[in-house]
Amino acid sequence: MALAFSREKILSATSQCMNFWRKMSTVSEKRNIEDHKRRLLATKFELKRKLYKSLYRDVNLPTEVREKYLCKLARLPRNSSFTRLRNRCIFTGRSRAVYEKFRMSRIVFRSLANQGMLMGVKKASW
Repeated sequence: MALAFSREKILSATSQCMNFWRKMSTVSEKRNIEDHKRRLLATKFELKRKLYKSLYRDVNLPTEVREKYLCKLARLPRNSSFTRLRNRCIFTGRSRAVYEKFRMSRIVFRSLANQGMLMGVKKASW
C-alpha cells in the first residue's frame, strides 16, 4: 500500500511540475515545433544535400557541372541544413545551456533535481 501511494505521489508531482513549465511559456512550444520541423526537413534532404555538396567540391569535374550542383544545392530549403538545428529544452524551449542527455536546460534540471524528480541524480556532497 505504501509503495503504491509513493508511486501515485511521484506521478502527481511530476505532472504538476510539467504543467508548471508548460504554462510558463506558449512561445516555447512554438519554438520546439519549429525545431522539430527543421529536424524532419534535415533528415528528408540529408542525402541530396550531401550528394550535391560532394559533387560541387569535386575538383576533377568541369566547372559547368560543379556550378550546376551548386545551384541545385542553393535551391534546397534553408531549414534542411543541419547547421540550423539547435538543441532546445523540452520544458521551456530555452536554447542555451541545454544538457543533451536530459534534453532540458540547466535551470529546469536544477529545480527538478532539487525536488528529487530525476532518477539517479542527487546533489554531490563531500
